[in-house]
Amino acid sequence: MKKFVVTLLIVFFSSISLAHIGHYNKFDKIEMEILRNDEVIGYNNYYFKRDGEKTIVKNQYKFEVKLLSATIFKVEGYGEEIYLKDNLISFQSKTLQNKKEKFVNETDHFKLTSKDTSLPEDKKLNFDIWLDKKTSVIVKITYERMGNWEYRLKNLE
Repeated sequence: MKKFVVTLLIVFFSSISLAHIGHYNKFDKIEMEILRNDEVIGYNNYYFKRDGEKTIVKNQYKFEVKLLSATIFKVEGYGEEIYLKDNLISFQSKTLQNKKEKFVNETDHFKLTSKDTSLPEDKKLNFDIWLDKKTSVIVKITYERMGNWEYRLKNLE
């Protein structure tokens, strides 16, 4: 049984790592039904818009769980992801869950690169920086030089 679970996890996580926005280039819309106990209880739809190297993915979802005709759980929301080439540069979402609002507004994404074209590739700067718009705090920095480096904000007091 343990081998089965481990194999299942490896297959699941390896397939996630192969996913990127390029896999959806031929689609304009994906409509999905949400089922519970073989009954449709809602939907989850994706809409794709492209403009050159920029892709905008909008997601809308809504479902409701009832028990003995009483609503015990209700979720409705939307999200928007913006990609430049294959890189996520913006994400925001808003969800209404049991009449409570929940939302995410992702940080701004910047690139810091060298202007001096005469530098060898291994000496050029190439940083990705994420900045929280509201607090002006850098929450993440990534770069590649002698490996993949990532600095993430863990705590702020």
